[in-house]
Amino acid sequence: MTLTRTDLVARISEASGITQGQAADALRAFEQTVTQSLAAGETVKLPGFAQFDTAERSARTGRNPRTGEPLEIPAGRIVRISAGGSLKSAVKTGG
Repeated sequence: MTLTRTDLVARISEASGITQGQAADALRAFEQTVTQSLAAGETVKLPGFAQFDTAERSARTGRNPRTGEPLEIPAGRIVRISAGGSLKSAVKTGG
């Protein structure tokens, strides 16, 4: 099963006792805050849950999977998300 944005908003609303509109606003604010922080080069830590940060990736040579032709992939920044201990444990034990 895939949890969609609508499903997530409904669950947040139910768990916190707020309206779905308020839950959607809170989720949007969370996404914007994390996005802006990462774009500014900051790390976002939610102890036990996850850590969001960025890393520099150097330029490298790749291959076009269709033709096998080599191609240059430019250097850039990527997003890294690391699961925290509580999240890992919950997933491992199923709840």
